Amino acid sequence: MGNIEKIINDAWEIKDKINQNSDKSIKDAINQVIEDLDSGKSRVAEKINGEWVTHQYLKKAIMLSFRIYPMENLNGPYSSWYDKAHLLKGKTAGWTKNDHEKAGFRMVPNSPVRKGSFVGKNAVLMPCYVNIGAYIDEGTMIDTFARAGSCCQIGKNCHISAGSGVGGVLEPAQALPTIIEDNVFLGAMSEVVEGVIVGEGSVLSMGMYIGQSTKIVNRSTGEVTYGKIPPYSVIVPGTLPDKKNPSSPSLSCAVIIKQVDEKTRSKTSINDLLRE
Repeated sequence: MGNIEKIINDAWEIKDKINQNSDKSIKDAINQVIEDLDSGKSRVAEKINGEWVTHQYLKKAIMLSFRIYPMENLNGPYSSWYDKAHLLKGKTAGWTKNDHEKAGFRMVPNSPVRKGSFVGKNAVLMPCYVNIGAYIDEGTMIDTFARAGSCCQIGKNCHISAGSGVGGVLEPAQALPTIIEDNVFLGAMSEVVEGVIVGEGSVLSMGMYIGQSTKIVNRSTGEVTYGKIPPYSVIVPGTLPDKKNPSSPSLSCAVIIKQVDEKTRSKTSINDLLRE
């Protein structure tokens, strides 16, 4: 992997010159990264010593892959598609029943899942969309019309509810992707984007919109933070007035209405947690 990392980093320095005619060693390294991401052998970000770390060369390889593959056409029974050749047919194109049984996740029809994304065992993909570089861990449900963006990391036993989006952060290479840790419930029609980290065991009410500029307010302490939901937080939408001009329009924020321990979270239903 060290050699592959060096090849990718060197190619990145001349990325404007990378194309379909580039050296075979470069194309082989890019393709190996895509295969390793697809199988789960590698992942764009992982927790090391308690901190999330981005493996930049993996993101660089994904971006370089768009330079070495041409656009191609795919005809279907009711439409046609035009996309980069290595992504056009998706992760599971040509899979047999045995292939699906080996992978061990349930995939409902009309769930586009890109090559180069990983889906763990016992995951359930309702009609949804999973982009390249995404990592979906064991036992997680990506519900109807939900989206897992490029390179996002979604932990074990999560529920990404219908119509929700976990944003992708492919560029810049050094940026941390959006991360949903284990045992998180993301309510319907919510959006978590821009590399926000949602801590383990958190419950987010429906209609939550959280980016790096969203104020996260702890109602008990008044503390305001950005970019990271603490573990086992219960979050609802709220608004904050302008202290200097109270009559001006209020701005949306995320409100931590309570924090619970792991034992309470495991025994309490989602609706109970969201009630006062």
